[in-house]
Amino acid sequence: MNPIPIIYQNQEIFIINKKAGMPVQGGEKIAHSLDEELAKQVGQKVYLVHRLDKDTSGLMIVAKSPQAANKWTKLIGSKEVKKEYIAICAGSLKEKKGEISEDIIQHGQIKRAVTHYQVEKEWTIEREGEEAIPMCLIRLLLETGRMHQIRIHLAKQGCPIAGDDQHGNFKLNKVLRKAAGIKNLQLYSVKLVLPLNGKMQTFINDGVLGAEPLGEGVANNEV
Repeated sequence: MNPIPIIYQNQEIFIINKKAGMPVQGGEKIAHSLDEELAKQVGQKVYLVHRLDKDTSGLMIVAKSPQAANKWTKLIGSKEVKKEYIAICAGSLKEKKGEISEDIIQHGQIKRAVTHYQVEKEWTIEREGEEAIPMCLIRLLLETGRMHQIRIHLAKQGCPIAGDDQHGNFKLNKVLRKAAGIKNLQLYSVKLVLPLNGKMQTFINDGVLGAEPLGEGVANNEV
């Protein structure tokens, strides 16, 4: 297995670049989880402070000790850490910039969930003899961090993330796979802003999509 890219580290944390398809936590029937593979790579136990879905790729914070994990979990919960994402979606949003505020049910409980978004690009996938598929690239900033929040919010807006078979449009995803080579969930964690050394520092991995979100090469590219 290829090494997990480490973008930054200090005495408390690693900032890593998770690849799509890797679960963050080990368990039964999970062969290669991020926490286990990173621990082997760096020669010490590591501790999760937040999560990315298995099929989401990009920037993520991992702690080096239980004390650091407790500190950074609280920082994330207090919104001291800002997490920004990019998604390629099938469909369009009427308002090109705004806020999605819609509660999400988790473990039988209703949870407040807020996602800020901005549509950055729009295009269509043309199909011979068939109706063109509208597509868009959306930049998203989480105000809350519920499980699958972005995926659920965008799907409920009629603009599901391409490649999302759980919350999106399974039938359309099959068409996109054939028409544009989109095989994976098109959601990427591209920016973290966090307090380090007494000031806010920004880490960006914005090159994931290339210059234009068009064609098979872009759709299949992973962070």
